[in-house]
Amino acid sequence: MTADLFSCLPIVRASREEMAEGAVLLRSFVGDREAELIAALRDIVAVAPFRRMFTPGGHRMSVAMTNCGSGGWVTDRSGYRYSPDDPETGKPWPAMPPMLRELADSAALSGGFAGFAPDVCLINRYVPGAKMSLHQDKDELDFGAPIVSVSLGLPAIFMFGGLKRSDKPRRFRLEHGDIAVWGGPSRLFYHGVAPLAEGNHPLMGPQRLNLTFRKIR
Repeated sequence: MTADLFSCLPIVRASREEMAEGAVLLRSFVGDREAELIAALRDIVAVAPFRRMFTPGGHRMSVAMTNCGSGGWVTDRSGYRYSPDDPETGKPWPAMPPMLRELADSAALSGGFAGFAPDVCLINRYVPGAKMSLHQDKDELDFGAPIVSVSLGLPAIFMFGGLKRSDKPRRFRLEHGDIAVWGGPSRLFYHGVAPLAEGNHPLMGPQRLNLTFRKIR
């Protein structure tokens, strides 16, 4: 992340798009909060830099990751799990800035889920060619809370399927500032991100950042 990330783009009025029952896409929801959001992310990454983790099968992920909050999602040869500490430093993950928590709560409320109180935020960095295979978010203990997913930077194709991996996913183009919210009957739907296309976002450069807020306890 570079200093030019603090310049601002025009604000666009948010709109709402239904993806499935219990799942909505809030277009341009970040709005004029983007500079504060990016500043907060820069502070987090300074303490817990991005890293490409290994799956239990020994494959290195194409997406680089870090976390903030009371825990962080990690993967290695011993499995997928949440850990209170960064395995690279042995120290707790950076605290979640209040601004991030407030943005997630506001988006969840707009998506129909009041009282969202996320305790972790996964931060994924995609570069051209990086992808996320179809998967369920099921390492949390609380499936009653929604998932809130914020997109920054290059556009991406978000694949949103059903309760079975074989269900054909719908494809949604996610733009800078969009937020996807899903819960209730859609909480365990399979979802993923197609390989990121080449590009250079005027604010974020040749990358996409994705913030995924979850309640794990």
